[in-house]
Amino acid sequence: MLKIGLPKGSLQESTLNMFKKAGYSVNVSTRSYKPSIDDPTIECLLIRAQEIPRYVEKGIIDIGLTGMDWVIENNADVFNVGKLVYAKQGLRPVKWVLAVSEDSKIKTIKDLNGKRIATEVVNITKKYLQDKGIDASVEFSWGATEVKVPELADAIVELTETGSSLKAHNLKVLDTLLESTTVLICNKESWKNSWKKKKIEDLFMLLKGALTAESMVGVKMNVLKSNLDEVVSVLPALRKPTISSLSSEEWVAVETIVDEKIIRDLIPKLKNAGAEGIIEYPLNKVIY
Repeated sequence: MLKIGLPKGSLQESTLNMFKKAGYSVNVSTRSYKPSIDDPTIECLLIRAQEIPRYVEKGIIDIGLTGMDWVIENNADVFNVGKLVYAKQGLRPVKWVLAVSEDSKIKTIKDLNGKRIATEVVNITKKYLQDKGIDASVEFSWGATEVKVPELADAIVELTETGSSLKAHNLKVLDTLLESTTVLICNKESWKNSWKKKKIEDLFMLLKGALTAESMVGVKMNVLKSNLDEVVSVLPALRKPTISSLSSEEWVAVETIVDEKIIRDLIPKLKNAGAEGIIEYPLNKVIY
């Protein structure tokens, strides 16, 4: 049995969607911290991302999905299987930033000497201040950190993905302490188990393939052989496109995978180059 810790909270929905695209159906009951999964060799637990590194290190769970920031904050001795770059609002890393109110007299990090800083990542913040030679008080924040300046704290270290919440609270960023991505971590003893290691490697491959597919689409079309070179020349494919014969000797079918961001500009170019019957379709997994 492989025990997996899934992040409860902001990453929960995107994590379950990723598992579904990877081929695993995970169902969460509103009153249970043990989701069901359609793999009898896997047991899931919903755990706060902040706590997952500790439970993985102790071997209470074999693997877990959490932020690299929480691995660092907990100083957890675990094996890092690999990155899975996704967050609450998209496929991007997140940042822990040092911020103050827009009208604060604190203009640089040197102005933080003797000040109070509120944050969830106390250890990361203390290490940052130590490296910068700043003597400031760091207080743990249980949440709603943005509203604590300037009355309850002089500055905060807070997680941001887009920066919109900071702007909404009239905060400005002085510095970035850490950029973090979601990682799959494993207990070191579990990694030595040959069955578990193979199971984890296969799972990681499928999850990464599902994430890669999020930003890609498939496209296929029919092309006259006389127009083939021109059509292929406008295709920015991951690999060379697949070209198949059709029942008519004058025509071929062309199929490939492209970045979703360019497909709206690519389709008119393909049409102008002579492609017909162009079909765009979504992908569940792309495995390199």
